[in-house]
Amino acid sequence: MLFLVSILMGYIFGCIHGSSIIGKLKRVNIKESGVKNAGASNTTIVLGWKYGIIVALIDIGKGVLPVLIMLKLLEGYTLDDTMFYLFVFLTGAFVIIGHNYPITMKFNGGKGTASMIGAAFAIDWKIGLIGLILLIILTLISDYLVIGVVAMYVSWMILTYIFGYPLYATLITLGLTLLSIYEHQENWKRIQSKTETRISSMLKFNR
Repeated sequence: MLFLVSILMGYIFGCIHGSSIIGKLKRVNIKESGVKNAGASNTTIVLGWKYGIIVALIDIGKGVLPVLIMLKLLEGYTLDDTMFYLFVFLTGAFVIIGHNYPITMKFNGGKGTASMIGAAFAIDWKIGLIGLILLIILTLISDYLVIGVVAMYVSWMILTYIFGYPLYATLITLGLTLLSIYEHQENWKRIQSKTETRISSMLKFNR
């Protein structure tokens, strides 16, 4: 029962897109504008950094809330750490999957970065904080968001192992890391062709 609840709850929350909410308010299809991605970074490109922040906060929040709900539900069960963290990590993983492949957008959504930040913080704030710091530092150094994002996913995967979480936690985060690399294929191609939007130019454009 908890297995099904963790998957469905995570996926349903993941299908709530901040960019869709803001897009309807502003009467703009963010998914079909800019670099055609339903996330905070593209919202920033299309509507400016203020709206980008709002979308990021919504998508981070939808990563936090279902994990916290699952943690609350688990208080009523006597489980060892192995089973306990299985449901927690599954919930977080399916938030990201729901964001990337939402039924509300014909399974063509965003790339799950903000949702991953929220889920990681809700599961273990130390892992979330380290990942966020890496995201910011490597994004600023490289001037490309995608490099910081992948570093953040890799750190989540490594830290779940270092911090002593069950092996399946590392495998789940490995799967999410590979998914992130796959979802960012176009970004890597644009970096190679020097057409990827740089963070510095994005900030200048939205001043």
